[in-house]
Amino acid sequence: MSDRNLSRRDVLKGAAAVGGAGLVVAAAGGEVLAASSKLASKNTPQPYTSMFRRPPVLMPSEQGVDEKGPYQKYCLTQKVGRASMVPGLTTEIAGYNGIFPGPTISVQQGTRTEVRIANHLNVQKLNGLPFRTVTHLHGSASLPQYDGYANDWTVAGNCKTYKYPNWQQARTLWYHDHNHLSTAQNVFTGMAAQYHLHDPYEQAQLPQGEYDVPLFVSDMAFKADGSVAFDDSDHAGFMGDTILVNGVPWPKMRVKPRVYRFRMLAAGISRSFRFALSTGEPLYVVGNDAGMTPKVTAVPSYRHGVAERYEILIDFRKYKVGQKIELRNLSNKNNVDFANTGKVMQFEVVADSGAPDPYVIPKTLDLGPQPFTNRGAIEVNKLTPDMAKVRRRVRVERKHGLWTVNGETWEDVEATNFQRVLGNPKPYDVEIWDLVNESGGWFHPLHIHLIDAQIIGRNTTPDGKAHPWEGGGKDVFYLGENETVTALMQFTTGDGNDGGRYMVHCHNLVHEDNDMMIQFAVGDVNMNDPVTSDRSGADDRDEQPSVYAPGFPLGS
Repeated sequence: MSDRNLSRRDVLKGAAAVGGAGLVVAAAGGEVLAASSKLASKNTPQPYTSMFRRPPVLMPSEQGVDEKGPYQKYCLTQKVGRASMVPGLTTEIAGYNGIFPGPTISVQQGTRTEVRIANHLNVQKLNGLPFRTVTHLHGSASLPQYDGYANDWTVAGNCKTYKYPNWQQARTLWYHDHNHLSTAQNVFTGMAAQYHLHDPYEQAQLPQGEYDVPLFVSDMAFKADGSVAFDDSDHAGFMGDTILVNGVPWPKMRVKPRVYRFRMLAAGISRSFRFALSTGEPLYVVGNDAGMTPKVTAVPSYRHGVAERYEILIDFRKYKVGQKIELRNLSNKNNVDFANTGKVMQFEVVADSGAPDPYVIPKTLDLGPQPFTNRGAIEVNKLTPDMAKVRRRVRVERKHGLWTVNGETWEDVEATNFQRVLGNPKPYDVEIWDLVNESGGWFHPLHIHLIDAQIIGRNTTPDGKAHPWEGGGKDVFYLGENETVTALMQFTTGDGNDGGRYMVHCHNLVHEDNDMMIQFAVGDVNMNDPVTSDRSGADDRDEQPSVYAPGFPLGS
């Protein structure tokens, strides 16, 4: 019997004692735990008093070309670190290289990467259990054994090398912990970061370098000593009172009168956002989960669920030097809001010594060719419903105190020795999935691993189609209260990947841990077994110092 089966209920009960004072149950159509920080006034962060910062970009430890083409190797260490998040105190985090968020990894399409991740977390988690970790590169069409399967854990003292093909079109991905039963705690305490995949089409059409900015938006609550306050004892969700951008509470960023591209990631564990500018000027949506959108859409605001990525352009040329603009959060139903959770960050326009920015905001974007068309791959925006071989219904709900998908949980999957699957398409099959949330009390950001999908229907929009900002390919689907999304997808396995098992789960990470996750398989159910094909092993190397790319000036 696995240690999970022995301790599951104890783990869930133990989590109830974790958080500390100040945790209250808030009724928002469905119970959610929310936390007011217990910091003294002198230690309480105030909006727009701290400078914006970018996460460092990790340099490869080795790179070259072999018989398969270009490759890069990276090394990351999961370890405890201290972060300056609140005035006068430091906060202990568990992060990649001991920082929060972790370092950004930036690679070119067609360059294979190997990321060696060592678990040096020789400490106990908030719930008193040892730190086991699993790393998922969210948005990557990875082999199952490198996809971050929930039971493919690495214990302290071990390491695993994850291999990523990077054949997909340019996009914003992110890597984060995926260890079952503790994903929410592990991500909340710091184990997450962005990963950028570039290609020539994206580089030719969207801002780059200084004007290509990652925004890692999350929420947190703090105890009086500056430590993290966390509790998921209601199993429904957790929301804090402090909004962080790249680990900084409500930062201010100096921007030039130019067009900036922001890679927006909602990286908390339960809170959704509705982003808007204080000036009422539009946000130009140029990309989402699967990269660039064929059509550029100007919106006054948009809804952004946990783990979704949206790439937006903001045109600061229309503002005067010295003008301040806020990025705000208009919030959504069933969030728990506090005094300052409606604020996100502030931009201050500064003089630019260079020539005026000639960039023209495009109306359409050329995504370039889809790889592996010779094997039957179809670019996601060119999929049509008549291509679908099967239509499936995927229903999320709370049942008997557990979060379920089609009435089942990950515990049910485990009970079949990981053989039970929702569906078993062949490589390159096209299917339609109806994603159904009939509960009025919760929203669910549902994530389907491996695939990019086109949203072809929503039951809550006037025309029954996707929201204007949902063009292009998606892998996370915001299922609002009583919403149904119809998603059209192809199971593109890519370069020599004959398939295997992949997860489907809610990205409210408390729901995922309790126990809203099942799986599907592409091709042979036991191909590329995600647990046994490439296990983690003892870490036999000394930790090597990380090298980061030169950064941009403070506040940029």
